Amino acid sequence: MKYVVIFKAETRTLDQEYFDTACTLREKALTQFNCQKFESLTERHAEIALSYWNSLEDIHAWHKDAEHQVAQQLGKEKWYAYFSVEICEILKNYSSQ
Repeated sequence: MKYVVIFKAETRTLDQEYFDTACTLREKALTQFNCQKFESLTERHAEIALSYWNSLEDIHAWHKDAEHQVAQQLGKEKWYAYFSVEICEILKNYSSQ
């Protein structure tokens, strides 16, 4: 994995539509857009999601996906008070396993 996309948000109300959409889009990113791994954490009104990718082209294609675009608009309108996205290159990766 060469890149990580860091999504940070201050959430409003996360309804069932949010959870259904998030589940669907996570699976789509992993199966159709070459996302290698996806992790997320929501605590109170804070959400952080990390997605890992091998290419910037895959990240760009994912960002432009029509279903993802609809979800982004819903996020702006109802689910998030604020959000940011950072795309970072992974320079080193190691673990205890």
